[in-house]
Amino acid sequence: MSTIAYQDLALTAPRPQRHLRAVPAPVAPERSAPVRLTRRGRVVVFVAASLVLALGAIAMGASVAATSDSAPVATTTVQVQPGQTLWSIAAEANPGGDVRATVDEIVRLNALPNASGLQMGTSLAVPVYAD
Repeated sequence: MSTIAYQDLALTAPRPQRHLRAVPAPVAPERSAPVRLTRRGRVVVFVAASLVLALGAIAMGASVAATSDSAPVATTTVQVQPGQTLWSIAAEANPGGDVRATVDEIVRLNALPNASGLQMGTSLAVPVYAD
């Protein structure tokens, strides 16, 4: 008998090649670590905020300055004695003048809340009127 070598001959139709592609695995979005300030960072933030507030106060301070349309009034200082009222002090300061206007001027000059809260020993600025 004769021997026949058997070779694997491709007697069948060639198989189609499959083209595989790599698909990346789904990646969860990276979460950034929470911001943490060091001691130096906190100091820098505090100083920066303080500077901003100070510059704002300086900028706003110039526009808030009180101005007066009238000329400065010459004044003298009077210490309130027992039994004195603003009316009597105004009458002594402006004899023959309008006492009500003088009382109003004394209240305005001394930034008094009203004319009735006068206490003994208080020093008051009183306008000087020429005779």
